[in-house]
Amino acid sequence: MILRIILFLVLNFGALYIGSLFTNMGVASEWYSELSKAPWTPPGWVFGAAWTTIMICFSVYMAILWPKAGNRLMLIGLFAVQWILNVSWNPTFFEYRDVLSALCIITALTLLVGYFLYRYWPKLKWKSALLFPYFIWLLIATSLNAYIWLNN
Repeated sequence: MILRIILFLVLNFGALYIGSLFTNMGVASEWYSELSKAPWTPPGWVFGAAWTTIMICFSVYMAILWPKAGNRLMLIGLFAVQWILNVSWNPTFFEYRDVLSALCIITALTLLVGYFLYRYWPKLKWKSALLFPYFIWLLIATSLNAYIWLNN
C-alpha cells in the first residue's frame, strides 16, 4: 500500500510540476492580472494549498482503489486521461492564453473526476470521500475559468 501511495504521489505531483513548467509567470503575469476575474477568486496561495491537498488525497484514493478496481486496464486509461487533462490545462490557459480551450479541458477533467466518484463508489464506499477535494476544487476552478471566458 505504501509503495502504491508513493507511486501515485510521484505521478500526481509530477503532473503538477510539468503543468507548472508551462505557466511562465502565471498568476503574476500582466495578462492574467489584467483579466476580469470572478469575485469568488481565492488568493493565490490557496491554489498551492488546494492542489497539494488534492494530490495527496487523490494518491491515497488511487492506492486504495488499485487492488479493488477489477478492470485495471480501464483504471489505467482513466487515470492517464485525467493526468493528460491535468497537465494540459496550464499551458493552454497561461502559455497559449486560450481560455475557451482551457475551459473545455477543465470541464472534461471535472466530468472525469465525477465519473471516478460514480464508477468506483460501489467498491470504495466512503473512502471515495478522498476524491471530494479534487471534485469540489474542479467545480470551483471550472467556474473561475468560465467567468474569465465570459467576461474578457
